[in-house]
Amino acid sequence: MTKKIANIAKNTSYFTFALILQKIISFTYFILIARALGPADLGKYYFAISFTTIFAILIDLGLTNVLTREVAKTNEQAQKILSNIIAIKLPLTVLTLIIVITLNKIFGYSEIIQQLICLSAISMALDSFTATFFAVIRGFHNLSFESVSSVIFQLIVLSFGLIILKMNLGLVWLMNGLVVASVFNFLYSGFLICCKWKLSLLPSIDGLSAKMLIKITAPFALFAIFQRIYTYLDSVLLSFLAGDEYVGLYQVAFKIIFALQFLPLAFIASLYPALSFYWQNNKEQLAITFERSMNYLIIISLPIAIGIIIIADKIILLFKSGFAGAVLPLEINMLSIIFMFTYYPIGALLNACDRQMTNAINMGVVTAVSVVLNIFLIPRLQAVGASITVLTTNFLLLILGIYWIPKIINYRPSVILKILGKSVLSTLFMAITVFYLKNLFNIFIVIIFGGAIYFTTLFLLKGFKKEDILSIYYSFIKKSDLL
Repeated sequence: MTKKIANIAKNTSYFTFALILQKIISFTYFILIARALGPADLGKYYFAISFTTIFAILIDLGLTNVLTREVAKTNEQAQKILSNIIAIKLPLTVLTLIIVITLNKIFGYSEIIQQLICLSAISMALDSFTATFFAVIRGFHNLSFESVSSVIFQLIVLSFGLIILKMNLGLVWLMNGLVVASVFNFLYSGFLICCKWKLSLLPSIDGLSAKMLIKITAPFALFAIFQRIYTYLDSVLLSFLAGDEYVGLYQVAFKIIFALQFLPLAFIASLYPALSFYWQNNKEQLAITFERSMNYLIIISLPIAIGIIIIADKIILLFKSGFAGAVLPLEINMLSIIFMFTYYPIGALLNACDRQMTNAINMGVVTAVSVVLNIFLIPRLQAVGASITVLTTNFLLLILGIYWIPKIINYRPSVILKILGKSVLSTLFMAITVFYLKNLFNIFIVIIFGGAIYFTTLFLLKGFKKEDILSIYYSFIKKSDLL
C-alpha cells in the first residue's frame, strides 16, 4: 500500500508540474491572440472550438474513462480492451465528422467560421484517439509520457501561432496550429503504445468483450455527453443569443478557469486508478484517500478563487481595453472554482466505485438546469448571465454528489469541515492583505506575498503538516516501483 500511495504522489507531482508549464504556455498564447484579434474575432475562434468539442463526445462516448479503469484493474486485458475500443471508435469518428460538417452547412455560418469548424473537427478526431492511447498508459499508473506530451503540444501551438500572428495570416491559419499539434500528439501516443507497451493498434471486435464494454460505458457516455454540453454550450448560446463579441469576453474567464484546472486534473488523473484499486481491495484506505483529496482541493481552491476575484481588474489589464467587460464575468466564475474543484474527487469516487450512472444522472440534472438558465439569462445579461449559470450549476453539482458519498464509503465529514474552516480563515487573512496592497506594489509581488500569508497562516493553524510538504518534495526526487 505504501508503494501505491507513493506512486500516486509521484505521478501527481510530475503531471502537475507538466500541466503548470502547459497552462502557462496556453494562457500566454491566449493573451497574445486576444490582444491581436479583439473580442469579436476571438469569439469566432473559440466558438468553432466549442462547437466541435461538444460533438467530440460522440467519438469517445466515455470509453476513455472505462479504458483507464479496466486496465488499472487487470493489466493483462489491456490489448483486448484497446483493440475493441479502437474498433468501436473508428466508425463513430466517421459518423461524427459527417454530423459536424452537415450541421456546419445547415446552420449557414459565415465562410470563415465554416472553415474554422472543419479544421477544429480534424483536431477533435485526432485528440480523441490520443486520449484513448494515454488512457491505456494511465491504467499502467504512468503519467510521465503524457506530461511531456502536454507541454510539447502547447509549445507547438504557441510557436505556430506566433508565426501566424507575426505574418498576419488570420484565423484559419491559427486553427491550423491546433491541427499540427494534434497530429504530433496522435503520432507520439501511438508510438508509445506500440513500441514501449508492445500493444497493437489494429482494431478487433470480440463479441463478448464489446458487449461488456458497451454495458459498462453507457453511464460514462451519458455523463460525458452531459458534461460536454454543460461545459461548452454556453459559448455556443452566447454566439447565437448575444454575439461573438460576448463569446470573446466570456472566454477570458473560461480560459483562466481552464488554465487552473491543471490542479484537480493532475491529482485525479493519478488518483482515479488508485481509487478503483482500493474499491476492490481496501475500503478503509479508499475513505482515507477520498478525505485527503477533498482536503487538498479545498486548500488549493479557496485562495485561488478569492485571490483572483480581488485582483480581477488587474488581470484584465493584460488584455486590451476592449476586454473591460470581462471583469464581472471573471469574478463570478472564480467563485465557481471552489465548487468545481471539490467535485473532482466526488466524481472520481462515484466512477471508480461503479456508481457511474449516479454521476451521469447528476450531470444530466445540472446540464438541464444550465440550458434553462442560459436561455433565460444570456439575452438579458450576456456574458454575466452565462457566468451566473456556471456558478449556480457547479454548486448544484457539488450538492448532488455529496449526497451519495455516505452511501458508498464510511468517511468523516468532520475531518473535511475542519480543514475547510482553517482554509477559510487563512484565505480571509490573505484577502485583506492582497486588497490593501494590490494598488501599492507590483501585482506579481502582491500575489507571491499573499500566497505566503495564506500558507503560513494555514500551517500555523495546522491545516497541513511538515510531512505533507516533504512527501511532495520526495515524490519528485525519489523513484518508486509501480504496482
